[in-house]
Amino acid sequence: MKTQIEFTRVNADKYGNPRFVCHFLNLVNEQDEEKAKHFEKVATPYRSHISHLYDIAVNKARKINGSRYRAKDYGGGIVFTNHSPEQIEKKIFELIKN
Repeated sequence: MKTQIEFTRVNADKYGNPRFVCHFLNLVNEQDEEKAKHFEKVATPYRSHISHLYDIAVNKARKINGSRYRAKDYGGGIVFTNHSPEQIEKKIFELIKN
């Protein structure tokens, strides 16, 4: 299990709040990997398990106020608006345990 997540600071939102991006693989665990492989075989066979895994990570991130990062400078990113990346990291680790 990871002990630290690397965040990249990106431009602030329209209200001036700081935003941080991390890679979506930081939000998934082994059970999510298995679920994504299952979805690849059963649900939509034309999508790779990575795209299913990204969807799972985005749905998890929404529970802690994260969302897709759509800019082209950071592929596969999840963005969080928060003043403290340490708080985000703590919430992510709690989310992964469940």
